[in-house]
Amino acid sequence: MDITIHSSFLPQTDPDASLAFYRDVLGFEVRLDVGYGGMRWITVGPPGQRDTNIVLHPPTASPGLTDDEQRTILELMAKGSFFGVNLATRDLDATFAALEGGGAEVVQEPTDQPYGVRDCAFRDPAGNMIRLQQLS
Repeated sequence: MDITIHSSFLPQTDPDASLAFYRDVLGFEVRLDVGYGGMRWITVGPPGQRDTNIVLHPPTASPGLTDDEQRTILELMAKGSFFGVNLATRDLDATFAALEGGGAEVVQEPTDQPYGVRDCAFRDPAGNMIRLQQLS
């Protein structure tokens, strides 16, 4: 079998703020920006990795969600406990400094974890947790 991860999905509540964060702070390319029915889906990804995408989507766009389910999703997002993504870099400290300087909300500074990785954590504008790990 030859299977790859093509797209992962992260909810966003403010497409313009999410676009600015992923494009201007993380340096990702914008691959697609689609509006439909007053909603907006934005596909971004790291330069040079055309087959790896994150789709920033309206969190309550799934058909059939009840009002209570939509409210729960938005509450979990506000706490930062609904979705997240793990990224990696060759120079964690320099990348951390650039992200912090770009205004990213720091959750955890670079730390050597007891399970063997060095990482840090940020939140995107929707509250999604972004963990950034040092490549070995």
